[in-house]
Amino acid sequence: MKKPLIGTVTTLLISGATALVGAVPAQAAAPAAKPLSAVTFAGTVALSNCSGSLVRMPGSAASDPALVLSNGHCLETGMPGPGEVVLNRSSSRTFTLLNASGGGAATLRATKIVYGAMTDTDVSIYQLNTTYASIQSRYGIAPLTIAATHPVQGTSIRVVSGYWKKIYSCSVDGFAYRLKEADWTFKDSVRYTSACNVIGGTSGSPVVDASTGQVVAVNNTINENGETCTLDNPCEVDQNGAVTVRRGIGYAQETYGIPACFAAGNRFDLTLPGCTLPRP
Repeated sequence: MKKPLIGTVTTLLISGATALVGAVPAQAAAPAAKPLSAVTFAGTVALSNCSGSLVRMPGSAASDPALVLSNGHCLETGMPGPGEVVLNRSSSRTFTLLNASGGGAATLRATKIVYGAMTDTDVSIYQLNTTYASIQSRYGIAPLTIAATHPVQGTSIRVVSGYWKKIYSCSVDGFAYRLKEADWTFKDSVRYTSACNVIGGTSGSPVVDASTGQVVAVNNTINENGETCTLDNPCEVDQNGAVTVRRGIGYAQETYGIPACFAAGNRFDLTLPGCTLPRP
């Protein structure tokens, strides 16, 4: 995975203001992403060391507490070890919400880390102290929707980095049965075509289907220099144990399984039917 960045650029991206909380009737639906003519930065966020996005589940309501998606290895608590799951841990982390052109529209603040792991996947999900409705009303920005279906080979995608304010354009080249990097192993990872030559700081970027505007994966790594299964040099392992190294090729972790772990009110529950995220 791309190691989190630390440096002076961080302080330029993140400010300390706290977003205000609003409320609307519970039956109202959260603003849903519509098919886009072009993918923009709207709804993406910059973390202190990574990228991320303001996201909703397909069934989220406008009155639900808003969520931010990034990588497990971007957690402020450090990278979870193999088999480790971070669950419902208090957090006051801030995120810079971007508008369509990449400008900072607001500072959002977390109340907790809902979920974080680097086993099978590389994901972190934060709950904010505000609702989708409040963010939409105050800043005019809707969340990105996490698709509940498996990504498809050949799909045109955009990797949208809020940290660098850069959009990478490529396609889903295929899927890695297992992706091994140092001590971590990820399952059924998205492999990019070579045009998405992602760099440090793009970790946690939403991978957006260019035709639907929905999030189909979360960017997390690239093989930098051709090494085999080392940090920043992931390797693919097939069903028979054969190892393949693809220098300069990037990968993302699928997100279609995440919505099954959320009940009404954006309540996270690992015991829900269909939820396959690793448990503590």
